[in-house]
Amino acid sequence: MSRWVPVALVLTLVGAPGCAAVGLTLLGVGAGVSAGSGVSYTLDSIAYKTFTAPEEGLRAATLKTLKRMDIKVEENQATESGRKIVAVASDRAIEIELDRLTSQTTRMRVNVKQGWFFKDRATATEIIVQTDRTLDAEPALATKR
Repeated sequence: MSRWVPVALVLTLVGAPGCAAVGLTLLGVGAGVSAGSGVSYTLDSIAYKTFTAPEEGLRAATLKTLKRMDIKVEENQATESGRKIVAVASDRAIEIELDRLTSQTTRMRVNVKQGWFFKDRATATEIIVQTDRTLDAEPALATKR
């Protein structure tokens, strides 16, 4: 009787890929967006959001936000497509990329690493949410060039 268990397991797994794909699709739909924040995530837990703001305005809002959150900026460099900001908070390394999509649209990507393997999605999300609040509180930044 116990030798039939592996056979049953194999048959179950052979028939399951379609169901697994449906389950993963449904899981992915809910996992892509944080409730109400408009923040999305890549498969490796990098948070991102596109803002209707020029890169210069989003950069100013991001730097104000990091200062308000007491996160130390270590690097702030121009890149071919926008800006790269590197910061530190406690034992977390923070990488922020601002990619200019158009003159009035910029995508923000936030990657927060804790050690070699762990990612901190909560802190990445909070940086984006707080930057959005900074833009709301200072609407001139959304039109700054």
